[in-house]
Amino acid sequence: MKQEIDELYQSVVDRRKNPIQGSYTDYLFDKGLDKILKKVGEESTEVIVAAKNPDKSELVYETADLLYHLMVLLVEQGVSFDQIKEELGKREGLMSKTQERREIKKL
Repeated sequence: MKQEIDELYQSVVDRRKNPIQGSYTDYLFDKGLDKILKKVGEESTEVIVAAKNPDKSELVYETADLLYHLMVLLVEQGVSFDQIKEELGKREGLMSKTQERREIKKL
């Protein structure tokens, strides 16, 4: 089953409003922000490690885990996925802020 990222976000919102006892999503919301942040950190690290491996299926798997946990974090914090998309839209065509900085001559 193909699931769009918007649908994933909406699924997490629905699970927040209508918890299913025993589900992993319910567990995360029940444990709270610290647990969710810990999982986002763990999954971020796993994405980095997977990106170093030649088998890209692991990167796909770990990225999916990270996106899921990011969606849980956004819902927990009351940030809509539309807000994230809007922010990304503002950046389209803009030069990176790091390129606008003066050159570092000496490290």
